[in-house]
Amino acid sequence: MSSDSKSGGLDFTVQVKRCAAVVKGGRRFSFAALVVSGDGRGKVGCGYGKANEVPPAVEKATKQAVRNFVSVPLINGTIPHSITATFGSAKVFLMPADAGTGVIAGSAVRSVCQAAGITDIITKCLGTRNQVTVVKAAIKALSQLRTTQDVERLRGVSFS
Repeated sequence: MSSDSKSGGLDFTVQVKRCAAVVKGGRRFSFAALVVSGDGRGKVGCGYGKANEVPPAVEKATKQAVRNFVSVPLINGTIPHSITATFGSAKVFLMPADAGTGVIAGSAVRSVCQAAGITDIITKCLGTRNQVTVVKAAIKALSQLRTTQDVERLRGVSFS
């Protein structure tokens, strides 16, 4: 975890991968970085950057993550309702938790939740361990959340 003045929030480098291209003189290495960025108050995004060195790859990924911010409705540090989302073969299940539970999640989904400002949540990942698809599935799930007021407005009814 690092705090970056450029994004103005929380940045988590989830993964750095080294890739090798075989050329006439040997192997040429490049790097790919997966970064999750958020403001800690309900906005989160992910970015994937590639470069010949690690710092430029992380910087590119951070810029892309800030451009891809989505809003997450929070109620007392947790999400309003349970939700499941898939991205590729990754399936992520998110469930609200009582205050004091903490973030019960794997490393990829944990970084997404912490960047969004979620303090109490229970999660489960199914299907794959690929961190890129798991992060994208988690952000997709968070972007599909709706509060009671949103549902009332969309349906044109009152629940009270």
